[in-house]
Amino acid sequence: MGIGTELFYDPAQVALVPMGLCYPGAGSSGDLPPRRECAPAWRAPLLKELHDLELTLVIGRYAQEYHLREGASSVTETVKKWRDSWPNIIPLPHPSPRNNIWLKRNPWFAEELLPALQQRVGAVLASTTGPND
Repeated sequence: MGIGTELFYDPAQVALVPMGLCYPGAGSSGDLPPRRECAPAWRAPLLKELHDLELTLVIGRYAQEYHLREGASSVTETVKKWRDSWPNIIPLPHPSPRNNIWLKRNPWFAEELLPALQQRVGAVLASTTGPND
């Protein structure tokens, strides 16, 4: 994203909103998928309270399926079509050391999407903070 830790964890600037507020438990290769009843019960009401959203990063398959219903296929194909939902929604792979192979196989991600993402995040943050903030 091109921002520091302090800004990333500033709740006045960045909202970190999981797909499920209920822990689904651990599976054989990480956490289980979000429980189906969680997002419908709380996600839409919570997002309605976040006024003036300018940018939503949809990270991973479950977020992409929720936010990009008609456009979500595989994570790779969805992320490749990032321009389709630009500039308000940007699909991203889940940030995990397990994705290093994915990153090596998809150099366009670092070459094209990441610079655009960093520029967009910078522009959004600059528009929400005034000179006296």
